[in-house]
Amino acid sequence: MRSWLVRGLGMAVLHAIAEVALAKATIYDPTGLTTARIAVIALLVGAAALWSALDAWLRRADAGRTWFIASLVAGPVSGVLYVIGRAVFVDRTGAEELWPAISGGAAFTALLVLVPAGLGLFVGGRLKRPAEPAKRPRPTPRPRAAED
Repeated sequence: MRSWLVRGLGMAVLHAIAEVALAKATIYDPTGLTTARIAVIALLVGAAALWSALDAWLRRADAGRTWFIASLVAGPVSGVLYVIGRAVFVDRTGAEELWPAISGGAAFTALLVLVPAGLGLFVGGRLKRPAEPAKRPRPTPRPRAAED
């Protein structure tokens, strides 16, 4: 499976779960979720930054292009998953919510993946990898004495 697909789908699912959870929490407390929204955005930003920093630290080939495509995948997929999740778990949202979720919501999600991923790639690429332990040389076999 392509690495951009794994990253894109992973981030899309994470974003959709977070948005549906916030929509469900809004039912119980419509005005007091400022701290929760900040915490959720910090979690999403941290996940993208950490995953991309790990890719850069491991020196994965084409990590920048991978995360760019992953952010483009994560946007619309998370929008569709959000509408489905909200329709099932929150308030029977209809198909009329699909277009705003795919357009504006997708753009926000793509940026919420792309910007921290760029930062993670920058930081992870500057971190030194731990030195691998030196391999011990194999002892050379001693010649056997000739038997008389």
